[in-house]
Amino acid sequence: MNTLLIIDGLNLVRRLHAAQPNEDDVTGLAQRVGNACLKLINLHQPTHVTLVWDGDAISWRKRLYEEYKKGRKPMPEALAKHLSELKNHLMSLGINSINADSEADDVIATLATKMAQNHKAIIVSTDKGFTQLQHPNIHLWDYFNQQALTLAEQERKLGVDRSQFIDYLALAGDTGNKVPGVPGIGPKSAVELLKTFRTLANIYNSLDKIGARQAKKLEEGRQMARLSYKLVQLQTDMPLDTHLASYRVKNRQQP
Repeated sequence: MNTLLIIDGLNLVRRLHAAQPNEDDVTGLAQRVGNACLKLINLHQPTHVTLVWDGDAISWRKRLYEEYKKGRKPMPEALAKHLSELKNHLMSLGINSINADSEADDVIATLATKMAQNHKAIIVSTDKGFTQLQHPNIHLWDYFNQQALTLAEQERKLGVDRSQFIDYLALAGDTGNKVPGVPGIGPKSAVELLKTFRTLANIYNSLDKIGARQAKKLEEGRQMARLSYKLVQLQTDMPLDTHLASYRVKNRQQP
């Protein structure tokens, strides 16, 4: 069985860069990123590896909801200018990249889903949104905490079953990505509603069984719930003009 190590490029690089006291200082960053990737390869022993990078195009989520990810700190200019040099350094180590048109998330989700049909995928990212990819051949790894991101851990954190992750976010929203959720329905209310009615659809089919005040919030926020559900859902059918052979691990080097 082949194993594809999929590294969320900017998720890794921006956190490594943020450790620098001066955001204009990119000295040695390419080497630090390269060493991190080599450590990941030596730890997980994949047959294939790639980094997936966000592109500059406006994502379908941003077109659908203009406030999506609004207010996020922009990438430091020095880092943006350094990315091509960084990618070239990774190529010199035999690690090739995939450049998404807009958000890397959907490309990563598509790669992992396709790989999982007959092989294994390991996604390296701190983004908890990847926990919705609930296939036994898809694994998540947090490089910075050096631990797996498990479905059981996410269940404990949110207080809902793994089958309810997307429904939960549709109700409670996701402040980090500016996904609105239903106004007036916070995490605690979302958990209570899902424990009682199990799914978002059941909740909206049962408004007559919910207290008047909460039912009013849900009714008024129906469109926001639908919008939020779309925003948080990963696309797993993105067109990919690439071949697995391009990402084979050839020389295992020590960092």
